[in-house]
Amino acid sequence: MRILGVESSCDETGLAVFDTEAGLLAHGVHSQVAMHAEYGGVVPELASRDHIRRVIPLTRAVLKQAGLGLADLNAIAYTRGPGLAGALLVGAGFANALAAALGIPALGIHHLEGHLLSPLLADPRPEFPFIALLVSGGHTQLMRVDGVGRYQLLGETVDDAAGEAFDKTAQLLGLGYPGGPALSKLADGGHPYRFKLPRPMLNSGDLEFSFSGLKTAVLTLVKKEGLENKADIAAGFQAAVVDVLAGKCLAALKQTGLKRLVVAGGVGANRALRARLDVEMAQRHCLVFYPPLDLCTDNGAMIAFAGGMRLGQGLPAADGRFGIRPRWELAELERADPGRSGVSPPA
Repeated sequence: MRILGVESSCDETGLAVFDTEAGLLAHGVHSQVAMHAEYGGVVPELASRDHIRRVIPLTRAVLKQAGLGLADLNAIAYTRGPGLAGALLVGAGFANALAAALGIPALGIHHLEGHLLSPLLADPRPEFPFIALLVSGGHTQLMRVDGVGRYQLLGETVDDAAGEAFDKTAQLLGLGYPGGPALSKLADGGHPYRFKLPRPMLNSGDLEFSFSGLKTAVLTLVKKEGLENKADIAAGFQAAVVDVLAGKCLAALKQTGLKRLVVAGGVGANRALRARLDVEMAQRHCLVFYPPLDLCTDNGAMIAFAGGMRLGQGLPAADGRFGIRPRWELAELERADPGRSGVSPPA
């Protein structure tokens, strides 16, 4: 079964073709970073308009790369939410119109489920169950994943996500937009322990996160020290985030007794985080898995793959209706099919 995946939740237009037997056949992503950089952040209306310009040419490109035509597709999976409403509408409208014209199903996929399952596109791939650290610009969550559609939230951020903290700290250091990658590059040349920065909630006894206080500590440090030592400040900030993320992952593994960790989302590409987790997991005789680097950020491959997994196991995708869900908790997806997901409906 061949599925076309369409991702348009924010500032990347992603298209991909996934074959449930042959694997990922082709994928392509157009990033809007250069366009939004002029404004210091994502402008929703501009994002929507750019998705309109890119989605059809990119579809043609990935189909050509895969050596397929529209008639070879069996289903279309698209990001239904969460995300920017206008951006989601572009992908949803395109996917549903094309599916109707071809007489094939259109599947609304939860964006976070795509990220959670994306490491299964890697080689080697993890087996269920595993702990997943979902760490991106808008989300920092620890999940127990027992199978497709079987997700248990163990902990999440109570304020800023790790990616947001990276971007906001980068702005404090005058690094522009997008700040996360620039901050990580600057940190490579700094001394991580020159300045003492907090590790919020590292020893809280639960699996919750908080990064707002760390960002405030950096602001205070910048006011005191200026930007003369910004490489050391960047390195100290990154070390603090990595300490917290790694510590919470290890706590989740100990709490559940599981031996496999999956890291997904854009911050999962951070070299310092990967290096730390590789060492910690090896010392504990546990396994850690990451998506391929080009699949860490938003992409159509993870959406096509999630659609293929749901189709293959007879699970519903969203609720079968056209529409978008700009605000959509993953728990709502679980409750949509309690019989298959193993999650009890709310009382």
